[in-house]
Amino acid sequence: MPELSKRVGTFTDSVIRRMTRISDEYGAINLSQGFPDFDPPKEIMDALAEAAYKGPHQYSITFGAQNFREALAEKQGKAIHRTIDPGKEIVVTCGGTEAMMCAMMTICNPGDKVMVFSPFYENYGADAILSGADPIYIPLVPPEYEFDINLIEQGFREGAKAIIVCNPSNPCGKVFREDELMAIGELAVKYDAFVVTDEVYEHMVYAPNKHVCMASLPGMYDHTITCNSLSKTYSVTGWRLGYLIGPEYVIEAAKKVHDFLTVGAAAPLQEAATVGLRFPEEYYKKLLETYTEKRNHFLSGLDRIGLKHNIPQGTYFVLIDITEFLELPQFHGFTDLEFCEWMIRNIGVAAVPGSSFFKEDVNNLIRLHFAREKETLDEALRRLAKLKVSTTVSTSKN
Repeated sequence: MPELSKRVGTFTDSVIRRMTRISDEYGAINLSQGFPDFDPPKEIMDALAEAAYKGPHQYSITFGAQNFREALAEKQGKAIHRTIDPGKEIVVTCGGTEAMMCAMMTICNPGDKVMVFSPFYENYGADAILSGADPIYIPLVPPEYEFDINLIEQGFREGAKAIIVCNPSNPCGKVFREDELMAIGELAVKYDAFVVTDEVYEHMVYAPNKHVCMASLPGMYDHTITCNSLSKTYSVTGWRLGYLIGPEYVIEAAKKVHDFLTVGAAAPLQEAATVGLRFPEEYYKKLLETYTEKRNHFLSGLDRIGLKHNIPQGTYFVLIDITEFLELPQFHGFTDLEFCEWMIRNIGVAAVPGSSFFKEDVNNLIRLHFAREKETLDEALRRLAKLKVSTTVSTSKN
């Protein structure tokens, strides 16, 4: 048989998406892959229904429909505190996933180094490898997920071309403080490097924490590539609408990479989603209130059960410490992946093993999300309560 590329043997398939497939097989409540079980805003769905008949149905401009980019520039210009040129500083992509890959392929040469915080969204490692870069992992140390700025400077001294900053951070829910971002940014300027940000959870930041765009900080716009998407903010994860924002010379190059990766995002979906981009500030205030309520409700339920967890500052994810279960005789030798598979079969709730997010040897955490209706969360909590009586449940790995 002909030999495959060596790079495909250096990373696995997505563990997150794998857990969804197993969850579907067993009919479990899927708290693994982060997507809501409720509809997008009615105004967006109505706009999509109209676009289904009126169009557009053919290719838009490859780097994004004009009205979509204009709406993006207006919305994100407020967050970045500058006027964004919709023709020269935005590329619309097929989801935030393509946005990150497009950014990496635009700035990285084979053998370049890129710093990634650990824990990290699992795509980042694969993105670095596929773009030919070598990742350098910077630990985020629990429980507050702080980092050592000296390690970041060391990475830049070793020639790192960029650092990826997920803010708020998936999976740990860390929201980077302005002073932390300033420290990272100053080093990026000092070593003439890039900061590539992933800000898809920008509107899910819980008080008293505040979201600060790296690109908004003094001197950072020319060193920042902002990756984002509409998936989480408007509950349209299946629409695959993302984007890059950055300085003109970066975006002009990214347009070429994007064109040959996917040609362009779906035209009718861009048309419909433009309505959402023009929502008033009240929408984002209500969105935050909704997710704050969900977070508080779910974490209170975990506390009642007695499950140990972190307190996410942002996102809709929470990490559960399963050490107490892995120490039980019937779970002897279980990995966190095997524990998650056991949970799906015996508890009826799907989670993601924490080891898929950490470069370090971390085997005692699992990730759940709370982007679900209250009734679904209540049923998930009822099932999770069975973990405390897990000694009476079969623990077969098969």
